[in-house]
Amino acid sequence: MTRHPMTVAGIMSGTSADGIDVAIVRISSGKQRPKLELIAHEGFSFPAALRRHILAAMNASSTSTAELARLHWRLGIAYTEAVTSTLQRHPIQLDLIGCHGQTLFHQARPASYAGRTFACTWQAGEAQVLASTLGVPVVSNFRPADILAGGQGAPLVPLLDYVLFADARRGRVLQNIGGIANLTAIPAAAPSEKVMAFDTGPGNMVIDALMQELFSAPFDRNGLIAASGAVLPPVLAQALRNPYFKLKPPRTAGREQFGREYAAEFLAACRKHSSKPEDGIATATALTAETIATSYKQFVHRKMRTANSPSTGIDYIVSGGGARNRTLMAMLARRLEPLGCELASSGDFGLPAEAKEAAAFALLAWQTWHLLPGNVPAATGAKHPAILGQVTNV
Repeated sequence: MTRHPMTVAGIMSGTSADGIDVAIVRISSGKQRPKLELIAHEGFSFPAALRRHILAAMNASSTSTAELARLHWRLGIAYTEAVTSTLQRHPIQLDLIGCHGQTLFHQARPASYAGRTFACTWQAGEAQVLASTLGVPVVSNFRPADILAGGQGAPLVPLLDYVLFADARRGRVLQNIGGIANLTAIPAAAPSEKVMAFDTGPGNMVIDALMQELFSAPFDRNGLIAASGAVLPPVLAQALRNPYFKLKPPRTAGREQFGREYAAEFLAACRKHSSKPEDGIATATALTAETIATSYKQFVHRKMRTANSPSTGIDYIVSGGGARNRTLMAMLARRLEPLGCELASSGDFGLPAEAKEAAAFALLAWQTWHLLPGNVPAATGAKHPAILGQVTNV
């Protein structure tokens, strides 16, 4: 198949459910891997009512079929409006759209249900709304093919990480901090099968939940509340004993592990040790920093150091909403710099932090359109590469 250059819009709304990111990317074939050029990117907050419905549906113990159907279509409308607004600001002719959808449930490991044992996942957002309204084919529902190949359906961003950031001389770690935090580790001169990627644990999810409960705010802007509080060591120590942090990669996490129930227990523990709400935010921020740094030290550091001379540092490149939290970034620097890591933002490498995940799903859509695999089995645990997603035509 001839692989012509294509202009692709990637759409991402993450586990924080704070809004929609759209990245428009020009993608063409390269000698060894695709070439990407970011043309435009925009971010849009969810309307307050829609965000409430999303958060209520995520990992819900009970809901109605009407609610889920309406949410599925309402998300399709929201994604369509986001792309339409982006195109109004940046008049560009699209060839293809890649839409991740909004994860409402992700069960990466097999469990018993109705007489059978299986893994499953669900990303909501009606793709036909996008395709019919915008007149452009849409690739969506990326995760099931990897699950059926024996993987965990996540993480899927490592392909973009490898395509854009692999380097012959420098080892690089790509750390995304969204609702959940995940990393991709690429040793210097490593082939794709040597890439390691996994979810480190909570990113902004617990911080945001506590901010909403304690300060009626959606997030801790610039980490200012955390900076005014004190970390509660007994609460942090107890949180770090969570069984998830003992799992070896590949591993994936979501609201099933660190959602509303976890946040409520974490807040109750904070209140036992302090009456200051700022201390809860500081401790939640420290939890994110500590689990990222511990995950790197435990599972990645040795492999990166053996792939590089002792005098060569590691580029530790941070993206996602957490990259704008100065207190979190300072905590990370204190933990990672002694390990030879040099912290940077993906924006320092030409890709703004807020555009990275959306650009990843533009690339995955391009791969699918050309019948090329999009997963990295070393990252997801799949038995073999898989062509991801489903194509919805106009």
